[in-house]
Amino acid sequence: MPHPKHFSALFLATILGCAASAAHSEITALTIASTTPIGTYNTVPYVRMEGEVVGELDPGEKIPDLDKAPRLKNGRVQYKTRFVLIAPKDPKRSNGSLLMDIPNRGLPISHAFYNSPRARPLMIGSLDAGVGFLQEQGFMVAAVQWELSQGIEPPTFVDPSGATRYIEAVGFAAVRDVAVFLRDNPDKMNPLAGAVRRTYAVGYSQTSRFLKSFLLHGFNTMHGKQVIQGFHLVGGAAGQLPLMASGRGPNSVASSTPGPAMAEHRGVHEEPFSYDALIAQLIARKELIPKIFVTHYNIDYMGGRASLTRTGAQGTAERTIPAMIRMYDIAGAAHLNVREQNKECQYVHGQLDWSPPLRAQLFALNQWVKGNVTPPQTTLMSLRKPRENEGVFLAPAYLPQATVLVPETDGDDNPVGGVRMPDVSVPLGTHGRPNAPLTNSVCRLAGSYKPFATNRQERSTGTDPRLSLQERYPGGLNEYVMRVREASDQLVLARHLLPDDAAVIVNAAADEKLFVPTPTLPIFRSKGNMYNCHLDPVSGQWQCLDGK
Repeated sequence: MPHPKHFSALFLATILGCAASAAHSEITALTIASTTPIGTYNTVPYVRMEGEVVGELDPGEKIPDLDKAPRLKNGRVQYKTRFVLIAPKDPKRSNGSLLMDIPNRGLPISHAFYNSPRARPLMIGSLDAGVGFLQEQGFMVAAVQWELSQGIEPPTFVDPSGATRYIEAVGFAAVRDVAVFLRDNPDKMNPLAGAVRRTYAVGYSQTSRFLKSFLLHGFNTMHGKQVIQGFHLVGGAAGQLPLMASGRGPNSVASSTPGPAMAEHRGVHEEPFSYDALIAQLIARKELIPKIFVTHYNIDYMGGRASLTRTGAQGTAERTIPAMIRMYDIAGAAHLNVREQNKECQYVHGQLDWSPPLRAQLFALNQWVKGNVTPPQTTLMSLRKPRENEGVFLAPAYLPQATVLVPETDGDDNPVGGVRMPDVSVPLGTHGRPNAPLTNSVCRLAGSYKPFATNRQERSTGTDPRLSLQERYPGGLNEYVMRVREASDQLVLARHLLPDDAAVIVNAAADEKLFVPTPTLPIFRSKGNMYNCHLDPVSGQWQCLDGK
């Protein structure tokens, strides 16, 4: 979400505090530039606040090069960053849960994840209400900028060559400091004072890697207290974020995307890959272990080396998943949830809506942290070695013992195992395969959708071995809707789908245009005789035939 570089003094509402009073936070000033009403949810008015925070750090903190930065008169190092808060006008009418939204290249992700409607997903960066899930559930959301050129002003220093360098690891500290401030600071300086009882963080792709690195580098502990209790790491595959390096700008050292053009990508694909190895480091530092949900899409395995989170960098054996971790694969899902077609792509983009399982996961994570309700068990796709020329992003050369695995598929080439939405378990086509050209990042990340033929004749004219819609659903629309309903009910029972989303999915199935409706017609009885009746499409009148 773009922010104005300068805020008008007419609308500026600034509350400042000195460093000595910031006993529970490193945030020393908070500026709210605008407050906008955004609607009422469950009778609770919500607002969006946009502004800036100023933070101060001890130069002795374990952030590379921080000791080289200019210092304030109090000996500390200053940074600034922008934020967006979405919360009830009276934050104490929230559910007590604050979601730290870690923007992807400056774009908030929470609403595209949790508020997207089925047919028209919200774009990454949108803060539109959409279906309003976050607000209906009572969440507060804070999107805090961390990336150079996207709204943060980190401290700088001049290196021996005379070049200005930006201490980008302060982005980790900014997210930590704002989270602690919003939770712990009790006075009027804090717009959420007294409302936050639990803090979560959500990251997507680049910022899922940000949060994994946030944990690895020890930023989830401050003043001996855990900062974030629950993490939702989505689409991060096996990577980290090389943010501990100080860059020369203007863009961040962490802005590039792993892909075929940069197959090695040192600093991203580095050990530890698996989550048991991550947790082992936290235990060694005697940190409290947060609850973590890790969610991957099909394309994260095909084009992101996600299998290394399950096997590590040696061999193909599955490693132990720690008790405080849940891993969920959304079978058949693309990395991007888009509907507008890129003309360069060989196939139609992936069409699987991944917001419903993400909503169910956030709901379960909140229950786990809030009430210790055991979440659904880890649910993963079956894996195999990739076939030759399958378009898979293989292990980098500097990891000679690593083997990238990809999802096993059934006779329709749909994935086996994982969280199988009705799109995959009651399919109309094949989901989650690579799209070409792989050199186009949109095509690579959006995956593909390959629909089935309509009938046997259409299928027989080509080389498609997959059954047609007519062959697999001989009962037509009625059979298809019944099977979608059954699949949705099973997902609700397993808590991978919320009841409201199940109803939307069944409604969409009943409106599927690929089937010609065949109404179930009534049979009337009169004086012992049975009459088979149908509605004449021309006259619009019921026509009945004498039956036996």
